[in-house]
Amino acid sequence: MFHRKELTLLKKRVAEPRRFIQVVLGPRQVGKTTLIKQLLEKLPFPNHYATADAIGENNFEWINQQWQLTRNKLMVSDQLEAVLVIDEIQKISNWSEIVKRLWDEDTFSGNQIKIILLGSSKLILQKGLSESLAGRFEVIFLSHWNFLEMKTAFGLSVDEFIWFGGYPGAVSLLNDENRWKEYIKNALIETTISKDILMLTRIDKPTLLKNLFDIGITYSGQIVSFTKILGQLADAGNTTTMSNYLNLLDLAGLLSGLEKYSPTMIRQKSSSPKFMVQNTAFISATSNKTFKEVKSDPVYWGRIFESVCGAFLINECRKYNYQLFYWRDRNDEVDFIIQHGEKIIAIEIKSGFKITYKGMSVFIKRFHPSKSLLVGITGVDIEDFLSMDIRLLFN
Repeated sequence: MFHRKELTLLKKRVAEPRRFIQVVLGPRQVGKTTLIKQLLEKLPFPNHYATADAIGENNFEWINQQWQLTRNKLMVSDQLEAVLVIDEIQKISNWSEIVKRLWDEDTFSGNQIKIILLGSSKLILQKGLSESLAGRFEVIFLSHWNFLEMKTAFGLSVDEFIWFGGYPGAVSLLNDENRWKEYIKNALIETTISKDILMLTRIDKPTLLKNLFDIGITYSGQIVSFTKILGQLADAGNTTTMSNYLNLLDLAGLLSGLEKYSPTMIRQKSSSPKFMVQNTAFISATSNKTFKEVKSDPVYWGRIFESVCGAFLINECRKYNYQLFYWRDRNDEVDFIIQHGEKIIAIEIKSGFKITYKGMSVFIKRFHPSKSLLVGITGVDIEDFLSMDIRLLFN
């Protein structure tokens, strides 16, 4: 059985004597529930798993019931601690206030009940962690599966990963590409938008949000102004609304809008976003092309090639709290800039279709990055890049 490395981290944290609420966050279908079940099988003390997926949003008593069941398990056991796991916790309104009250009760009485909360996206952070539970929690982020994980678990080739992306639950459908596309569109994209965004956040223009995602897929890897996008939409809002919706899509694990690198934060915030999917499955599932067809289309393949690199960097940077940007000044451009503290790394993607790379030399002269990296033809092999631990770039 394949184990993601986050399992080791979570097991270590649960075993520690000090109590923190462990919050496991990540997009849909990246293995959060599987990870938890693997953990519970290894624990030597009582545990209880419950999901709020089908619980009414105003059923506050349900959390009390799950907590009391865990207290009872601890009471009748010969162990000194127990674990309670609540999945899809964000489905219940004001969940954080109830968790805070029960957590503080156990702290006061000395009950060693350790709590693990699971959420489908970082939107859960905006629903109570930062306010009610400040100082009581730690976050473990599960990203989309990367190439190395998909290769190790399922034997995917790098080209298969570039096209089909990193969804483990969809691997069994790869021999029927039309069925695979329907699964990605309906079970993942549509469900994430409808349940993880529209049900958790007030959206005045839901059609606009969906259209923004569709356009973002089309322009993945490209720098596009919100003004240009608004000109293509019938149900248009304003640039502020568009920026807010793009942030929600980012938090839900769907689509990011990278900002332009600049030592001046004001210039970053005023820049046009570089759209980048967080999983190339979104591009492939909504494309009329097949895997076989796209391999013989160098322009289209080049677009997917850059997007898979961007998705990899977005997910890895989120794990380690690095910042990811692009850079452009007139006709000079660098695909990706990673920033960690005062160090920056410049990365250029060369799929074989690009011709000019003058932007990297201009960027190096102007900003003096710690390292520069060329990925693709004449540079780092794409398979090696997608298997890389990006923390090593800063050594």
